[in-house]
Amino acid sequence: MDRRRFLLTSLAGAVATPVGAGAQPTTNVRTIAFFGPPPSAGGLVQAFLRGLDDLGYVDGRNIKIEYRYTDVPLQGNPARMDQIVAELVRLKPAVLVVSVTEAALAAKKATSAIPIVMVSVPDPVAAGLVSSLGRPGGNVTGLTRQTPDLIGKNLQLLKEALTHATVIGVLANSTDPLRSVMVEEVKEAATSLGVKVSIVEARPPIELDAAFATLHSNRVGAVLVLGGGAFYLNRTQIVALALTRRLPSMFQAREFAEAGGLLSYAPSTTDNYRRAAFFVDRILRGAKPGDLPVEQPTKFELVINLKTAKALNLTIPPSLLARADQVIE
Repeated sequence: MDRRRFLLTSLAGAVATPVGAGAQPTTNVRTIAFFGPPPSAGGLVQAFLRGLDDLGYVDGRNIKIEYRYTDVPLQGNPARMDQIVAELVRLKPAVLVVSVTEAALAAKKATSAIPIVMVSVPDPVAAGLVSSLGRPGGNVTGLTRQTPDLIGKNLQLLKEALTHATVIGVLANSTDPLRSVMVEEVKEAATSLGVKVSIVEARPPIELDAAFATLHSNRVGAVLVLGGGAFYLNRTQIVALALTRRLPSMFQAREFAEAGGLLSYAPSTTDNYRRAAFFVDRILRGAKPGDLPVEQPTKFELVINLKTAKALNLTIPPSLLARADQVIE
């Protein structure tokens, strides 16, 4: 066979040869960048992966996920958070999934071209991430985990559980971008409910001990811990401090009650992470993030830890127990 015929035959064979079983053309593998809590944080990463799997996406087969984590060393270090987001942006992912407000703000600052899916931001409008929930505009969409009356409902349920409490402490994260918004909501809700509150701010994790000492010295009857990624990552320490000070506690994520907190009333964080896969799928199929309405939670869970109640010598009213979605004994 002469050289010319050999080359033509070889080329024809290469074109005709199918891709081997199980192989995936690299052009079909889309990169998803994930900047959120580590796998040890309540199974949230795992929930996101289950959501993707439900829609037919498997890491290493038809998508590639690049992980970076918003764990404890990043708290109070916005420069480092910006650096990590910049690393992910340089990878040019098809979608950038971010967890908390700080991560979402860093992502929005870093890129206006890459679609961003936020998973657990309390108030994306107040944070300046979207123009409105119905028409986000820009390159950010996803899920919020708070409704305007959530803090008021937290205070109401805590007061219902502890009718003897005259002052309720409120723990706020002094570094949270939405601190001012949430503190104002607390004050408005307290006025509406006729509840006295003592607001103490702390930078987690280093100021938590001092914050609980202050709450104790202020003689509060219970404490409401406001939501936020930094508090979530430090939930074991926060719950332990509340128990040490013998403070009944209310939280905005069920994982706190599962860790030993008295009460939680909140949307499911796990459901949010699983639902985030829906937004990823829509974007991979061509939807523009600015056209996808931000979803608000519609289902809220009341979790009561009776084991903690007994440790604090508290009796939870039967009417409240009857409304609980889960009672931990």
